[in-house]
Amino acid sequence: MFGRAQHLLASRAVHLRYDHGTIVLAHVPAGLDLTGAPGVLWDARVGVHRAPASMHAALVRWLRDRAIPLVDRAPGDHGPTTGWFDPGLRDYQAAALCAWELAGRRGVIVLPTGSGKTHVALGAMATTRLPVLCLVPTRVLLEQWQREIAAVYSHPVGCHGDGRHDVRPVTVATYESAYRHMDDLGAHFGLLIVDEVHHFGCGFRDEALEMTLANARLGLTATPPRDAAHASRLAELIGPTVYELAIGDLTGRFLASFDTVVLHLDLTEAERIRYAALSQVFTSTLAELFRVVPQGTWPDVVRAASRTAEGRHALAAWREGRRLLALTDAKRRALQALLARHRDARVLVFTADNASAYAIAREHLIMPLTCDIGRPERDAVLDAFRQGRLRALVSSRVLNEGLDVPDADVGVVVGGALGEREHVQRVGRLLRPSPGKRALVYELVTRHTIEVSQAWRRRQGLVSRRSAQL
Repeated sequence: MFGRAQHLLASRAVHLRYDHGTIVLAHVPAGLDLTGAPGVLWDARVGVHRAPASMHAALVRWLRDRAIPLVDRAPGDHGPTTGWFDPGLRDYQAAALCAWELAGRRGVIVLPTGSGKTHVALGAMATTRLPVLCLVPTRVLLEQWQREIAAVYSHPVGCHGDGRHDVRPVTVATYESAYRHMDDLGAHFGLLIVDEVHHFGCGFRDEALEMTLANARLGLTATPPRDAAHASRLAELIGPTVYELAIGDLTGRFLASFDTVVLHLDLTEAERIRYAALSQVFTSTLAELFRVVPQGTWPDVVRAASRTAEGRHALAAWREGRRLLALTDAKRRALQALLARHRDARVLVFTADNASAYAIAREHLIMPLTCDIGRPERDAVLDAFRQGRLRALVSSRVLNEGLDVPDADVGVVVGGALGEREHVQRVGRLLRPSPGKRALVYELVTRHTIEVSQAWRRRQGLVSRRSAQL
């Protein structure tokens, strides 16, 4: 009797199943109004209702709130993970994890570079014990995260990316690999962790986050998006910011203290004349485009400029102006003096582009670390820097994000391209604490150019969030 009742109930129920990154609603009773059901659309190709996999939990709640019978076959049959050790969280890391739990296990945690964001993620894995997929932007971080997880987890860690397709209850994948294979991966995990989550919310790879059933979602970043549209989209995909500290909140106790020295430099007469000529070209044209597209972002203006010969000419002048400022004669001389002054320190030199990095490498016999350097050579370089056999490295982007860089004392910012986010990541490379350490950051800023305002804006990311809220 009971069995027949169950069978009758199931025959009248809406059946949910996972299908290539989506949820298919099958056996929908005639006359059932699905208006307002989260993410549900009619798929005329196969004659079924369908929703993004990320809407699974919200869709189940919606159906149950309306007492609609339901058979949920979407989630994979995976029990809790076991074999976790206590990751030993610091007090602010534990507070961040608590804030995420209170937010329903959805949200973004913002902590400075070097403060142990990965440890917060390890705490989330060990606490929830859910099957977990960790997404990272690069192959370097793929290896790094596997090592970190293996230190507190007694079972093998899966790897999806860099030519490997090993899926386990705890798996690390690159963004690219996840994007290509999430239609298969998406049904197997209850917790999604996204490192450097600011890369999502504004691009085509967002689809990867929509294709997984994981209801528990944790994003990690040192530099959250400040643009309202970007932040709103990221909140849809992962959740809102639930905990945030800046470098200024942690220096002195959890991060090394540091001093910033801004060196204001001048252009040579020839450089000044050239920069003035370029500025006249791009300033007037691009300013007019900003008036035409008042709410537009810089990419919007670039697209608009690319449609006309005048606009393309202005963009070319703007790019040449950036190249001129990237490594002026005064910056070359200042860098030479700073390298001599700190010849016994471990120094990281940051540039705006690879061309400047290679020029500095040739002039000062400093090892460049760029995207052109393969993994074996990169690992050897970082090991030599760690052991003190190399005293200085120069890079444009590779040292910005995520890479576990050995202890350094001095940073020289010769030029930057990405503003506040990039600056926070770069300064964070110097703040690994050690007894008595006080790091030193030099910024080389050219007077009477756009570098002056850019330098002021990028330093705002170092300001204490606690102070900003007072």
